[in-house]
Amino acid sequence: MATAFVTGITGQDGTILAGRLAAEGIAVHGLVRSLEEAAEHREHVPTGVEYHVGELTDHARVAAIVRDISPDEVYNLAGISSVAFSWQEPVLTGEVSGLGAVGVFDAAWRHQEETGRAVRVVQASSAEIFGRPDRSPQDESTAVRPITPYGAAKAYAHQMAAIYRDRGLHVATCIFFNHESTLRPTTFVTRKITHAAARIAHDGTGVLTLGNTTVQRDWGWAPDYVDAMVRAVRHATPDDFVIATGHTHSVAEFVEAAMRHAGVDDWERHVMTDQALVRHAEASEVVGDYGKARARLGWQPTVPFAEIVARMVDHDLELVRSGL
Repeated sequence: MATAFVTGITGQDGTILAGRLAAEGIAVHGLVRSLEEAAEHREHVPTGVEYHVGELTDHARVAAIVRDISPDEVYNLAGISSVAFSWQEPVLTGEVSGLGAVGVFDAAWRHQEETGRAVRVVQASSAEIFGRPDRSPQDESTAVRPITPYGAAKAYAHQMAAIYRDRGLHVATCIFFNHESTLRPTTFVTRKITHAAARIAHDGTGVLTLGNTTVQRDWGWAPDYVDAMVRAVRHATPDDFVIATGHTHSVAEFVEAAMRHAGVDDWERHVMTDQALVRHAEASEVVGDYGKARARLGWQPTVPFAEIVARMVDHDLELVRSGL
């Protein structure tokens, strides 16, 4: 039986990935920060997933877990997930999302060297590494020049993946553009929008407060992006792959689509702008060219923008109606 080690297993992508791998008959091991986190997460994944307590910044602990479980595949999804939070804690962001990723690569490489068994790794990279991109759409050759602590940490991990690839470790990177699902917490703007739309539709009142609604983003469906990771880690040649849809929509378009699907026709009066929520360093348009992933991995997105929004709104309407 093949074995997989997943960091960030309790997040959106980690949860979806754990279910996917377990369904394939793979022994799934996940890194969690506490037993309480593991207990809260068990209801979201199939039985049999084994949790290991440790911090991503504890490189010795990560290395020990890798030695103990001897994984065939390693998925590094853990890290600071919020660009806004990265401004509040830039040092922590670098330690977790940057150095933490290198600790995973090094643990996998050393285990491979010691045992002679190949270890395949995938790093969840981010379109934030491009900062304010010099071209549109962005592809794997777009200049890496981040403008946020989050982007800088991800850029360091992304470039270190290439260095370990040169050392003989099969490490691929998936440069993820925005991707959503019903598992997103309401701290993410997309889920904040769909949750508010459901609440306003149910109560007939309420206000959704946002920052800059003119920014354009490339939104995809998270299970599609998890599928890309699996394809990338199992591809014959490790490489960098942009994972995106090639289409952009503004935050305002997301709001309108969510409100209208929820049945709120006079949605404009329920939306307010707060300048305190506007990021001082943000690209106005982010869109990816997934041509390489399509050609090399046979991957492409399957769920269009309107359907993504509809699925999230329907989920939140169900929660609101059930009193949650």
